[in-house]
Formats: sequence, C-alpha cells, structure tokens
Amino acid sequence: MVELKRIYWGRQALRLAYSAVIVWLAVSVVLALMPKGKANAGNSASSVNGVLRGFADSVLTAVALPGLFLVVLFIVAAIVHARDVGRRDPVRRFSRQQRREGMARAGAQCEMEAGLRRRCSQPAEHGDHFFPWSKGGSTNLQNFIAACAKCNRAKGARIPSPSQQARMEKRRREYVTSSGSVSVGARQPLS
Repeated sequence: MVELKRIYWGRQALRLAYSAVIVWLAVSVVLALMPKGKANAGNSASSVNGVLRGFADSVLTAVALPGLFLVVLFIVAAIVHARDVGRRDPVRRFSRQQRREGMARAGAQCEMEAGLRRRCSQPAEHGDHFFPWSKGGSTNLQNFIAACAKCNRAKGARIPSPSQQARMEKRRREYVTSSGSVSVGARQPLS
C-alpha cells in the first residue's frame, strides 16, 4: 500500500505541476501582450516593425521561465513513462486458472465500486488488472479484479487511489474466505 501511495501521489503532483505551469505560461503571454501605456503616434512601417518586435521580445521574455519548467516536466513525464514500460509484465493476459480463481474469489460478481462506494451488483465479465498493466501492474492473482464491462471501461488505465485500494480490501473481507488473501494490487519490479 505504501508503494501505491507514493506512485499515486507522485503522479497527482506531476499533473498539478503541469496544470500550474500551463496557467503560468498563459498568464505570462497575456500580460506580455497587454499594452504598456506608451503612445506611438507614427504609422510608418518602421514603427509597426518596432511594435511587433517589442511584442515578440516581451512574449519571449515572459515565456522563457515557464517554458523551461514545462520542458523539465516533459522530461520527468518521459522518464516515468519509460520506467512504466520497463516494469511491464511480459505476460499481459491472465491465465485460465488465474481467471477461474479470481472469478470464484469474487463470486462471479463485479468487485469494483458503484455509487456511494458500495460494491457493483453486476455479474463479472472481465478479469482486470487493479494496478494497470500499462503502468507496471503484475499479471498475478493478487492484482486480478473481477469487473463488469461498464466498470472495466470506466476504470481504464488509471492508477487507483490508495483509498480505493483500502476500500477494495475492506469489501473483500466480506466475501473472501479466511484462508484467502484480501490484498489487492501488485507491481512488477523494474527490469
């Protein structure tokens, strides 16, 4: 659970930083394009060139620092993505045995959350990776989650939050036998 928290909040921080830098960049451009209060009385081509050059210089000056931060964030995101690709389990699909065991553990009912944080009542049709395969999730029974088609599509390849993981484990205690494991989520080691 600690690893999932670190991964989840690290990616949330990256998204927040990206959004903040985009807003910073937009505000910088708008402020750079606002008139400075100088009145130019001439209509000659040289004064138009001067005004345009002044706009270009002020925009370039205004976007330099946020642009640098944006480049750094792109590099960090590329490194995170490359590490995710390096973690991918060589086996993408669950075996028939894993699927049978996972569906039996769930009682052939979807294990995902429906409204008001309760368990979805639909029959399970899919075996899904709780921690997404594309983000380095393992293809093993601990990471198997039974899901209906609607819940599977809704989850997509998003990393579940630590609170979703805790709620899933709490719900599993209600229907998993005492000899079964209620832990959910597993990630491949970096190769």
